[in-house]
Amino acid sequence: MGDSEEIKLYFDYKSPFAYLAMQPALDLARRYRAAVRWIPFQLRIKGAGERSLYSEWKVRYSYMDARRWANRRGGFPIRGPRKVYDSTAALVGALFAQDRGFFERYTPLVYSRFFQHELEIDRPDEVAAVVLELGDSADDYRAFLAGPGPQRFEAGMEEAHADHIFGVPIFVFRDELFWGHDRIPLLEERLQAAGLGL
Repeated sequence: MGDSEEIKLYFDYKSPFAYLAMQPALDLARRYRAAVRWIPFQLRIKGAGERSLYSEWKVRYSYMDARRWANRRGGFPIRGPRKVYDSTAALVGALFAQDRGFFERYTPLVYSRFFQHELEIDRPDEVAAVVLELGDSADDYRAFLAGPGPQRFEAGMEEAHADHIFGVPIFVFRDELFWGHDRIPLLEERLQAAGLGL
């Protein structure tokens, strides 16, 4: 058996389609000799009144479609956001959780609470409360957010630009991009062809 290969996954907690990709992405490392590297990516979304009518229709359709996919997988709440979010606090929290070894518990909780309107991902105190609930230090998270966290986050954004990332979720395997949760079967075909199946 060969060595494990890296799959990059660019994600943002405010994307319902990145939420749909979450569990299948977590499962990839259990089914293939591949390590998924989760890279926070801040979606730049225009607010209401800044978008064209067509963009408004697209947003409404996107949430309806995300709900349909969620229902096909047993149903989990995906409520539309209350506003346009700057998700930096939660995304820096993801880096903190990766460093501290609780990312696989942090990420499902952040996604589910955000889409149930139980967590404001732009409020550091609410993110710190999630960190504390998961058994880590809220103060250490705040120090990371005030210290090296934003620089690490920006380094990921620079990597995203080098990879030509334009949205989420986008998987990158051997420089090939797969955009959307529904492209995971294509990614798996590539992993099988590369001989990485377990």
